[in-house]
Amino acid sequence: MDKMFERLQTMEKRLVWIDKMLENPNFLADIEQVKKISKERSQIEKVVEKYREYLDTEKNIEELTQLANDDDEDMAILAKEQLKGFEKTKDILLEEIRLELIPKDPNDAKNVIVEIRGAAGGDEGNIFAGDLFRMYTRYAESKNWQIQILDSSEADLGGFSLISFSIKGDSVYSKLKFESGAHRVQRVPRTESQGRIHTSTATVIVMPEADDIDIHISPDELQIDFFRSSGAGGQHVNKTDSAVRITHIPTGTVVTCQDGRSQHDNKATAMMMLKTKVLDAREKAAELERSVERKSKIGTGERSEKIRTYNYPQNRVTDHRIGLSVQQLDRIINGMLDPIINALIDEEQKERLANNGY
Repeated sequence: MDKMFERLQTMEKRLVWIDKMLENPNFLADIEQVKKISKERSQIEKVVEKYREYLDTEKNIEELTQLANDDDEDMAILAKEQLKGFEKTKDILLEEIRLELIPKDPNDAKNVIVEIRGAAGGDEGNIFAGDLFRMYTRYAESKNWQIQILDSSEADLGGFSLISFSIKGDSVYSKLKFESGAHRVQRVPRTESQGRIHTSTATVIVMPEADDIDIHISPDELQIDFFRSSGAGGQHVNKTDSAVRITHIPTGTVVTCQDGRSQHDNKATAMMMLKTKVLDAREKAAELERSVERKSKIGTGERSEKIRTYNYPQNRVTDHRIGLSVQQLDRIINGMLDPIINALIDEEQKERLANNGY
């Protein structure tokens, strides 16, 4: 506990110093420094405010404790009643402060790129990939996030063999980062005439969108090809070489984009996709270097890792990483993902609290 309060005191002093700098005309002349320090301020402001509220609450508790022993019986009774409320507030604030002090994932505030592929199960796997895309689309709409399709290959019987899309909004990665992995569906496929239940899978990968400051890719490392689009985007896409394929030669990473309305749009989008994929691969490699065996209960986020089962006959969704089962498949597949996502976030917070000794 002492360690935690030492950290809080340091953060409060830092916030006071930052506010003083932001009033200094000489300091304000350096735009980059202002951006950097303003970002730091936004990261510590909330926890410092809670810490100050906690200190005020402790002061009130100290004063009321004295009044509770007052010779004036009515005053003592009133003080004891108020004391209960402040003690409860203190406990709540302490828990909130602990959560605020958990080391944040540096990618939590970022937008994401999502790839969904039909996997085992042939046509049914592709159909299920389409169901997952619709699920994430509806979830994004409920959060007022923006979705843009980047690349897609529609399957003959519905759904997608591949669909890639971006989601932009407030802290998207913090909510969707647990979705990477193999999603399994158990149901009677529309292609099944005997009414037998089949098991199929689709894979999902969620990557935080790369910023220019995150990664630099030299033009010498790229092979860029243009070809005729076969997707949506207007009649003109079938008459011009507007689709773009970019290969990152050092890693062999390939991205394509054909859903934009011009070659320029597709090239810009493809570059953003490429940077995101290359950065994601680098971060995973670095993490594996640090720990050959990742022990997180929530999982590694690898495509091959089975993370969730959608059982249609029993209207049940099971997240295997935290052993959570809910009888709400009909709601979840229509975008009401919060019960599962919030449970995963809670589990991550418990792990981080334990690891940081708070």
